[in-house]
Amino acid sequence: MNILFYHPFFDANQWIEGMRARLPQANIRQWKPGDNQQADYAMVWLPPYECLAGRKELKGIFALGAGVDAILKQEHDNPGTLPAGVPLMRLEDTGMAIQMEEYATAKVLYYFRRMDEYRQLQSQRQWKQLPAYKHEEFVVGVMGAGALGQAVAKRLASFGLQVRTWSRSEKQIPKVKSYYGQEQLADFLSGTRVIVNLLPSTPETIGILNQQLFSQLQPNAYIINLARGAHLIEQDLLSALDKGQVAGASLDVFATEPLPQMHPFWTHPRIAITPHVAAFTLPNEAMDMIASNIQRIEAGDSPEGIVDTSRGY
Repeated sequence: MNILFYHPFFDANQWIEGMRARLPQANIRQWKPGDNQQADYAMVWLPPYECLAGRKELKGIFALGAGVDAILKQEHDNPGTLPAGVPLMRLEDTGMAIQMEEYATAKVLYYFRRMDEYRQLQSQRQWKQLPAYKHEEFVVGVMGAGALGQAVAKRLASFGLQVRTWSRSEKQIPKVKSYYGQEQLADFLSGTRVIVNLLPSTPETIGILNQQLFSQLQPNAYIINLARGAHLIEQDLLSALDKGQVAGASLDVFATEPLPQMHPFWTHPRIAITPHVAAFTLPNEAMDMIASNIQRIEAGDSPEGIVDTSRGY
């Protein structure tokens, strides 16, 4: 069994040695330009065109990230980057869910306890106690109910907050109300105070965080974007903040990364930014999942995390 590894900045030795420990029978190598030797599987992130093109013998390609939009964009821009008929698999959790839970919880509770407002009062040297929000009236909407979205929704519901999700299809999550399909989006947005975006990046979801969406939220709403920068129309957010429709935003992802030095987000008093750190790929957990999937394929079973390329996730 031959396995290719390519990642532009991960430590190749860590991944190669880790996979060898899990699959001692496998020959695992780092792909380098000119490598045309046979391979059964590939573990990649942003692979050059020549890395996978033409490798129809592959039994599976594993994308080393939380989403597959980047590699699907490569295929769109350079057809053949992904050999036809070869299954593409994503990392469904691999330790990222708990990281997303921590980040989303920290931000939602920050707004629920009105810490953003107290921070502003501090800057004005005002000693003023604000009335507390009621759990049953503070509605949190999680956009995207995949593995990460469901984990975040469950954790937020455990604090007694009113949590709802919106996704392509109906989900059953304890203590969480499910909205699904485009026809239910307006109902999902109505009365929602905080949006946590964990949608996959697809042609249908690009630009979904826009003025039309903001206008349907409860006044003085909050936006937390943890998915992709392409989901947000940046100027619409700035306008909504100026109008008071949106009270604040926490952004971890951006259309251009790193965020340009002169971007208005850096200095906006109601926008908090972090440099794409909400959740990292954890090597050991990722390798466990990949090794398990390879063993399933070799045994003739169906692997987990197969991507429907027509949907984009």
